[in-house]
Amino acid sequence: MNLDPATTKYLIEAKLVADGVVEKPDVVGAIFGQTEGLLGDELDLRDLQKTGRMGRIEVEINSKKGKSEGTVLIPSSLDQVETAILAAALETIDRIGPCRAKITAEKIEDVRIKKKQKIVDRAKELLSNLMDTSKLSGLDLTDSVRQAVQIDEVVNFGEDKCPAGPNIETSDAIIVVEGRSDVINLLKYGIKNTIAVGGTNVPPTVQKITQEKVVTAFVDGDRGGELILKELFQVAEVDFVARAPKSLEVEELTQKQIIKALRNKLPIEQYLEMNDLLESFPQRGDQNGKNGKDRKHIESVKRDQMERKDKHQKPPQSPQPPVPPREQQAPEKEKEPIKATPGKKDKETGAMSAEVTRYKDILRSLSGTLRAMLLNLNGEVVSELAVRQLADTLKTPPKPVHAVVFDGIISQRLLDIAAEQGIKFLVGSKKGNLTKEPEGVLVLAKDDLNL
Repeated sequence: MNLDPATTKYLIEAKLVADGVVEKPDVVGAIFGQTEGLLGDELDLRDLQKTGRMGRIEVEINSKKGKSEGTVLIPSSLDQVETAILAAALETIDRIGPCRAKITAEKIEDVRIKKKQKIVDRAKELLSNLMDTSKLSGLDLTDSVRQAVQIDEVVNFGEDKCPAGPNIETSDAIIVVEGRSDVINLLKYGIKNTIAVGGTNVPPTVQKITQEKVVTAFVDGDRGGELILKELFQVAEVDFVARAPKSLEVEELTQKQIIKALRNKLPIEQYLEMNDLLESFPQRGDQNGKNGKDRKHIESVKRDQMERKDKHQKPPQSPQPPVPPREQQAPEKEKEPIKATPGKKDKETGAMSAEVTRYKDILRSLSGTLRAMLLNLNGEVVSELAVRQLADTLKTPPKPVHAVVFDGIISQRLLDIAAEQGIKFLVGSKKGNLTKEPEGVLVLAKDDLNL
């Protein structure tokens, strides 16, 4: 209904019921005819309509099964009292045309309140648009230019046109991410040695470049990230694994979150061990120096460490420690000290003392159990636990620990924890990707012990 703003302050709404079929002219005629002279000359409907104090009467009516029902709407510019009188007068109508009828005043609506609400709603909408525009115009010009340049820096690398950072070809170490938006987000914070796989189907370009460089797989912290990792483990050469925080994507991370995730990256063998994936990807369990990547650097670090140990630290000499309970069950011939001429590995770690021989026997007894033993200075077992609990236990050991012997991979993380706790021997099945060996810890693997 279109209301004349000049003649409408209130809107009378009334309900109509008639025992017969009636039409709009019948209803309007009944209203004018049966209220004439009832309200006095001041409220005569015809005069009110002529002077514009009452608007056009609108009737909406439907007839069904011999009866009629509808709504009567009367706009009014009278004051509240006069409008209420006019609404009450409608209820005196008892006949429309030849039919009995009844009109009930339902409500009187203040049209100005409705207009005010529309004004408020529209003002909110306009203000919101204004604030959004102000935010865009207030952006730091430096940030805008930097973001534009970073997007321009994304290159299409290789035959598969993989999105990548500008340093992907010249850098010795690269970061493999999922999509173009991840590359852009890392570029935003100055990380330019990235390349995207574009989903779980790793393109040949990525497979090839991972064979030539040290590779960190940096994936989302959701189920999709796990699937991409498994695909990379199958077709590419991955050295380290970094994950975004749980339920977050790499493209959403802040600079602080990105740096933290990359600092906490895990060697692939440790990641596989922690997630019980060694059986699924046995060929990835030992990536140390694979395809020549970083082999010279790692061997050089090991050689320097061993030379320093030979110069500044004599091989540990201590009395024969008591035999642990598990040792007593080993065959007698396995407990005899090895008197063979030391091999190349033995020369690097020093002459095998009685203490080292004892740890060798313990390691042999733990083979295939995925268990670890913590021993004190007297060779007594302080604690026996699963390998997966080793790192957390060593951070706060129950008693002083002199040596750790376990059926697992010696990772850089375990070695760093051992150095912090003052542990002298770290004996495991094999060495992971160790880039540095603290002087205070002697690291021994099966190869060093001729097992």
